[in-house]
Amino acid sequence: MENKPQGLVVEDNPAQAEIFTAALENAGYEVVWIDNGSEAMAYLEKNAPAVVVLDLHLPEVAGSDILTHIRSQPHLAETRVMLATADPRMAEMVASESDLVLLKPVSYVQLRELARRLLVGGTKDN
Repeated sequence: MENKPQGLVVEDNPAQAEIFTAALENAGYEVVWIDNGSEAMAYLEKNAPAVVVLDLHLPEVAGSDILTHIRSQPHLAETRVMLATADPRMAEMVASESDLVLLKPVSYVQLRELARRLLVGGTKDN
């Protein structure tokens, strides 16, 4: 059986999370969905997903704090982060720490294709 890279969706809107999860699965990832910031932080202490789709406005711990945490942890150095937010001002403030910034609404096809590019080793400079 093939080992798939892990994708983590951190999104509190179930409908949006369903789209993100399906897109990552279709791009070749094994996906975990978490709907609040504190659970995401706990998960990231023990796991190093290949890619994280991260909402910035989350209950309990803000997405920007999760992004800062990811970038400060050696075991997460290879984790790629795609921010997904409806707040362009907030996205601009943390864009330099992320690999991609997606402004909501994010389409299934858009996310699937971007996730596939990350899977084959693309970077934010590509």
